[in-house]
Amino acid sequence: MFDTKFAIVLREDLAVWQKLNVTAFLTSGIVAQFSDIIGEPYRDRAGNLYNPLSIQPVIVLSADQATLGTIHRRTLERGVTTSLYVEEMFSTGFDAANRAVFAEFAPEDAKAVGIALRADKKLVDKITKGARMHP
Repeated sequence: MFDTKFAIVLREDLAVWQKLNVTAFLTSGIVAQFSDIIGEPYRDRAGNLYNPLSIQPVIVLSADQATLGTIHRRTLERGVTTSLYVEEMFSTGFDAANRAVFAEFAPEDAKAVGIALRADKKLVDKITKGARMHP
């Protein structure tokens, strides 16, 4: 049904609240990049209107720190724009502080805790090789 795949890879040792928080942030980045991923608003039988949701399923994977670093490197090598969340962002409280702490790191020393991407299915599979379905 879809030629693309939307995948999120989370570092496996995160606390549950961190996994949920990172997933929400990373998803918002993909939606900002691909606005066509959002469908029509939902309406219930009583006529109440609800926000539209993604038309595409999201695959959530997990990986250790080394594998996440490899996935990050592969996205850069292949020119795939991603959403990336680094560990130090947990210590900030607002967007400008997140961007400031993010800018302190390069790909080789960033402690990625989550990455999200949407691209051709086969490309996403190659990039995320080594990650596994989140338990």
